Amino acid sequence: MAATDYQVDGKNPAALFSLRLHRGDGMLLLGMNWKDSPPPVDFVGFAIDYKEPGGSRFFALKNRLAFEPVTGKISGAKLSTRLSPIQKFRWVHFPRNAEIEGEFVYRVTPVFMNAAQELSYGEPQEGAIELRRETHPDLLNVAFTRGFVSSQAFVERYESAGPISTLLPETADEGLTFVPSHPKTAEALEWMGFEARAVLLDLLEKGIADASAQVRVVGYDLNEPELLSRFKRLGPRLKIIVDDSDSHGRAGSAETSASTALRATAGDDNVRRQHVRKLQHNKFVAVSGDAVSAVICGSTNFSWRGLYVQSNNALCIRGSAATKTFFDAFDRYWPDDPGEFGRSASADWTRLLTKVNARVSFSPHASDNRRLASIAADISQNTSSSLLFSLAFLYQTPGPILDAIKKVAADPGRFVYGISDHEVDGLQLTKPDASVVTVSSAALRAKVPPPFSKEPTGGGGVRMHHKFAVIDFDEPSARVYTGSYNFSGAADNDNGEQLLLIRDRRVAVSYAVEALRIFDHYHFRVAQQEARRAGKKLVLARPPTQPGVEPWWREHYTDIRKVRDRELFGG
Repeated sequence: MAATDYQVDGKNPAALFSLRLHRGDGMLLLGMNWKDSPPPVDFVGFAIDYKEPGGSRFFALKNRLAFEPVTGKISGAKLSTRLSPIQKFRWVHFPRNAEIEGEFVYRVTPVFMNAAQELSYGEPQEGAIELRRETHPDLLNVAFTRGFVSSQAFVERYESAGPISTLLPETADEGLTFVPSHPKTAEALEWMGFEARAVLLDLLEKGIADASAQVRVVGYDLNEPELLSRFKRLGPRLKIIVDDSDSHGRAGSAETSASTALRATAGDDNVRRQHVRKLQHNKFVAVSGDAVSAVICGSTNFSWRGLYVQSNNALCIRGSAATKTFFDAFDRYWPDDPGEFGRSASADWTRLLTKVNARVSFSPHASDNRRLASIAADISQNTSSSLLFSLAFLYQTPGPILDAIKKVAADPGRFVYGISDHEVDGLQLTKPDASVVTVSSAALRAKVPPPFSKEPTGGGGVRMHHKFAVIDFDEPSARVYTGSYNFSGAADNDNGEQLLLIRDRRVAVSYAVEALRIFDHYHFRVAQQEARRAGKKLVLARPPTQPGVEPWWREHYTDIRKVRDRELFGG
């Protein structure tokens, strides 16, 4: 692979394995692969350390799993991977200070265990990579929410200081009046909202500060008071469309209350309620002024759940071309009946940037310019290496996209990982062997086995809200489909939506890392569920001592799809 600044390889020829670092946004994927042959039987995993830019020391990553002690009691403490190595060939890491400029250095070391259960260490690989938060500085930035309420990290950081009910309202209609009482509210909301929240608030603050700036907003959900307060501060420089479908249109809804408040600050003529044919499902903010010109779009609703519970993405695209494109779409939505929208230029593919191949198409479409069939054809006919996806409502809206995914997943030569919702608040994982595993809402609420603590779910409703598919992230043809668009007939024909197609490997790698971290996070719940049912403990595997017992890594060399996984990410 040619050297890039978003995928970096370890250079130590003496190491018995390869290392590839894949830059995500606010995160990093490490991929490892044994070079010439399977590892020795006494290989028990990888130790991972990292050093911050300008730092003088390495910090060991921690593992929640450990070798079972002689006493049979498993400590709840996280242990250094020097003592509890990672028994996987890839790992996603969230550095504490990913925004620091300069290179982060990662050192990965193979760990071995002898018959006396003593650990020893082989020749390490090192790689250095810059993890600045801007995906393409000053052009395009991919930002994610953390989506980690159902996690041990949330429990350890915030649950012990107060229940989740002190951080989040119980219902959407309470959102605008809810005041968190959690003692770590500011820190927790920043942690949960991650970079998506930061870029939204930053763009709005810049729009407020630039007195020349005009702002256009289209919102499906609107119940988050931090965002509403900034919309109000814009005064008559704001024009906004708020969805009024179904419960959003009720007199007591948060969206109705927010619209009433904004009429008082922006003026009656600058606030419109709308549902197009079915839903005004867009979520975008466009700001055009002398000092700032940028758009934020994607899947992140302007709501408590959108920012703090669900897995979502928000793209910040800078420049006058992108801003004009979104302003034009806003103007075409604005009439009381935007019935001709599908015939307008906004429904066509429009280039947003000159230096990054990013295009947008807005819905609803007309019968001859719909996008769903062409996306399905691209997935089913043109995926040559891999398909990674995170698609809300995929299994609730069967059709050409689901059929295309099933077709690609059935081919062992192509690697497929994906996650979607199931029922209202469960999840379904599409594994590389084309099987689909359900993580039910009951399983997410259930008590998990030691050494893990019970996790909150963040209330009912969808927790995986992304809408993206990454095709061939490792090839020059890498591309991402994303936006507010739910990859359904309704998204194509009836709703107000934005659909982006980005042909860029740096962006594709970022979304690929996000897809893997979400899948692995929830797939571990499957492992917990299976361990609980079988009455087993979740522990690291020691080298086999009995005939017929395989080492932990064997399936990664015998299962063709796990072989593909190892080779795809580890080099």
